[in-house]
Amino acid sequence: MARALFLAERGLGRTSPNPIVGAVVVTTDGIVVGQGAHLAAGGPHAEVVALEAAGSRARGSTLYCTLEPCCHTGLTGPCVERIVAAGITRVVAAIGDRNPRVHGQGLTYLRERGIAVAEGVLADEAARQHAAFFCWVTRRRPFVTVKAAVSADGFVGRPQERVRLTGPAADRFLHRQRAAVDAMAVGSGTILADDPLLTARLAYRAKSFIRIIFDYGLRVPPSARVFSTLAAGPVIMVVSIGAADAHREHVARLEDRGATVERVPARGLGSILATLAVRGVLSVLVEGGPGLHSAFFEEGLVDRVQRVVTPHVLGHGLRASPGMDLPVTAGGAVRRIQLGADELWETDVHRVD
Repeated sequence: MARALFLAERGLGRTSPNPIVGAVVVTTDGIVVGQGAHLAAGGPHAEVVALEAAGSRARGSTLYCTLEPCCHTGLTGPCVERIVAAGITRVVAAIGDRNPRVHGQGLTYLRERGIAVAEGVLADEAARQHAAFFCWVTRRRPFVTVKAAVSADGFVGRPQERVRLTGPAADRFLHRQRAAVDAMAVGSGTILADDPLLTARLAYRAKSFIRIIFDYGLRVPPSARVFSTLAAGPVIMVVSIGAADAHREHVARLEDRGATVERVPARGLGSILATLAVRGVLSVLVEGGPGLHSAFFEEGLVDRVQRVVTPHVLGHGLRASPGMDLPVTAGGAVRRIQLGADELWETDVHRVD
């Protein structure tokens, strides 16, 4: 199962709105004869890839998969039918599928056809791997991670000033994370202070990358560098209806630059996340700044908190959102990863069981 979980990671940033899944076929004498991962929505599922690799050697073997096999027809046929036809005699699933179209029915289908079924092997690891998909199918919104790099004295930056806090190792890790999520979001203050590109420059990304800029007051200029990166994916500007009506020429210039302008009546974030969910967005990384972080915390929309602790001392500036203290107060639930001179502290707020 550990091997299947490792294989599933190959699908990060590729499979939405499908989950990432890995599968391994093992004979009765412990030989791996087939393995695979789901790599694209509409492409073969991991179980099918592994079974095709195994061929006739699948008969009488055990199939390990990181998620309960599907039993419905979507862009591809039901995996359970292929499993039965291949002659698999035992299926070990890390965790059951939370999708209402499956949710236990896949394993029941297999049991009813005489296949031995086991569930719950490395379930915690699988739950973490499927957190975004489970959030999307049960809460009908993307899984939200808020991330901030914080100085040793608790600041995330300075107004209207570009401040670099993280080192090369942390930058590589964070760009790999951008390559693995479906969308990232920032506030207008981040654009005005840093003028970032908002791309995954230090990692390969297979699919289009949605960038969301919350700019209710229309402060971001059309000259912002992010509008030069549309080849990497769309840029969505979230603005208030009042500001859009008052500054129609500004909106027109943003649209001329290729931005998609979403006019909203209020500052609520839930409707934006619901719209993204309809578009098949399973995960959103909120990178800044503290005002936007606080808004997500206040609406109860944060699923994971990442605090990158850096050795730099700023002395003054913008304080991190109070919600970013969660990894400090979460005790044993905090995962810590050393990234050169920096350290990532990460904890989950919500879990879909």
